[in-house]
Amino acid sequence: MRTLALIAAIWAYPIVAQPLPEAAATADVVVLGEVHDNPAHHERQTDWVAQIAPAAIVMEMLTPDQAALITPQTRQDPKALGELLAWDAAGWPDFAMYYPIFAAAPDALIYGAAVPRDDARAAMEDGIAATFGPDARAYGLLGPLPTDQLATRIALQDEVHCNAMPPEMLPTMVDIQRLRDATLARAVAQAMRDTLGAVVVITGNGHARKDWGIPSILAEVMPDARIFVLGQTEDDAAMDGVFDLILSAAPVARPDPCDALR
Repeated sequence: MRTLALIAAIWAYPIVAQPLPEAAATADVVVLGEVHDNPAHHERQTDWVAQIAPAAIVMEMLTPDQAALITPQTRQDPKALGELLAWDAAGWPDFAMYYPIFAAAPDALIYGAAVPRDDARAAMEDGIAATFGPDARAYGLLGPLPTDQLATRIALQDEVHCNAMPPEMLPTMVDIQRLRDATLARAVAQAMRDTLGAVVVITGNGHARKDWGIPSILAEVMPDARIFVLGQTEDDAAMDGVFDLILSAAPVARPDPCDALR
C-alpha cells in the first residue's frame, strides 16, 4: 500500500512540464542524472521521458536478468512489477518514485545495466577488464587512469564511504565504478543498435558526468552519437563533474549515512 500511496501522491502534484532544450530533444542519447532518493528528480525524469518518447531506457538500477522480466503486461501494474523485479531487495529507494518513468514511455524497451554482485566480486579478484570481457579496451578499462583523475576519484570514494574504508581498498572502489560506467555505456550502445532510436539513461549523477562517466566512454565507442547530459542537484548546491545542464530541486530530509560509523 505504501508504494501505491506514494505513486498517487506523485501524480496528484505533477511538475509543470517545460519544453526540453533543443539539444536534448534532438539527441541520440539523453542521460538523466539523479540523487537516488529525491522524488522531484524522478518527476523531472518522468517529464523528460514522456517528451522524448525514447525507443529504449537504460537503467542503472536493473540487471539484464531483471530487465528481461519486463513485458508490456508486467509493466502495467506497479505493485506486481516491483515484486517481480525484487526491487526492495536490491536496496534502491521506493519503487513508487521510479515506476512513473516506466509508465511515461510504455513502448520503450528496458535495458538493465547494473553490474551483478557476483561480477563485482569477481572484478575485485580478477580485475575489471577480465570481468567486462573482450570489449574492455574499447570501453577504456585496460589502461590506468590519469594520475590527477585517479587522485580525485579516490578522494570521492573516500568521502562517499565516510572516510571509513581502508586506504588500500579505495583504488579498487574506483575500478568498480569504472566497471559500472562501462557496463552502462555498453548497454546504451546495444540499445542504440537494437532500436535505431533515441535512448534515455536513468542513473546517478556520478555515472552521468561527462568528464569521466558514461558520456565520455560513449564518445569513444560511438563518436557520432549526439549525447545530452542532465545533472540534478538539491537546493542549488554545486555539483562535481561536467554536465550540459544542471537543474535543482528541493532537498530531501535524510539522516547522515555516516552517523552509524562514528
